[in-house]
Amino acid sequence: MPRAPWRRRRTSDSPRPAGRRWAGPLRRSSTFARQVLLVRVGRRDGDPRHTTDVALPEHRNADRLRRRYASDRLNRAEIEAVMPVSPALAPTTAVDDTPARSIPLLPGERTVARRAKFALVNGCTVASLMLGVTAILLAMQGDVRLAALLLIACVAFDGLDGALARKLNVASPFGAQMDSLADMCSFGLAAPVVVYASLAGTLPTAAALACALVAACAAIRLARFNVSPKDGRFFCGVPTTMAAMVLALAVVIDLPVPPVVQVAGVALLAFAMVSSFPYAKLARLIKLPAWLWLAPVVGALVDPRLTFALVVVAYLASGPLLWLHQRRTA
Repeated sequence: MPRAPWRRRRTSDSPRPAGRRWAGPLRRSSTFARQVLLVRVGRRDGDPRHTTDVALPEHRNADRLRRRYASDRLNRAEIEAVMPVSPALAPTTAVDDTPARSIPLLPGERTVARRAKFALVNGCTVASLMLGVTAILLAMQGDVRLAALLLIACVAFDGLDGALARKLNVASPFGAQMDSLADMCSFGLAAPVVVYASLAGTLPTAAALACALVAACAAIRLARFNVSPKDGRFFCGVPTTMAAMVLALAVVIDLPVPPVVQVAGVALLAFAMVSSFPYAKLARLIKLPAWLWLAPVVGALVDPRLTFALVVVAYLASGPLLWLHQRRTA
């Protein structure tokens, strides 16, 4: 019987035996991928008929595949872990529809008396914020001296709200965040605007850069203070409250120094806020000997401007000196 013309005659140089050697493992390796796809296709979203387990097809060489790929140790969770996930499919995780509960602003017992105390403390914070905004408006109108006095009032209210919160036992995370936002408005924005209004007639470009630097450093200083551990003895850098106090007093007393020196002092104060030098808190300064407090008082009666400049320079220099002392004793 003649051989069919479409059947290829096997010869010794035919690559078919070699093709069988590499094509066989290729066909066998596709079995696991085919099973994964079958499971994925079987689990259609929203179809209750396919929510049950899908029976994986049994290959004719199942025993060989199990020995080769250790499929006897693969469970359905492992198969689903390597399944391709389409972005068009709906998420399989359940969505928590439980409504979020609001966190109380005042933790602890919520009596009428504690609420009144809480309102009083936050009223001082809001007063500081409003005084800062008023100082900005007055500085834009040219009344720089009155704007600086309002900044000093902001410093007073800022110290009052913290003291009242601790004394009345109504300190809360809400009050801390509210105080930080008010400090940014009053000391990070209002103080640079007031200083720029006092220096704009001499060096407008340099004054604008120095005042913008004060605002940026104040924001960094407040953010770092919120996330850093608290130290009861020293500040890490000059606090924004004290920096604003120095700037406001410098505008009020009108220091007789050249505008270049004033701009340089504003920039130096901005860098001191974000420095890592330790500066003593007011509680430690009060414990100093009485003769140290007597010297500034006498100097203020003789020449208040020179005394103010010397006190500011001494406080700014105390940070690097304390830092060097701590490094030597460590």
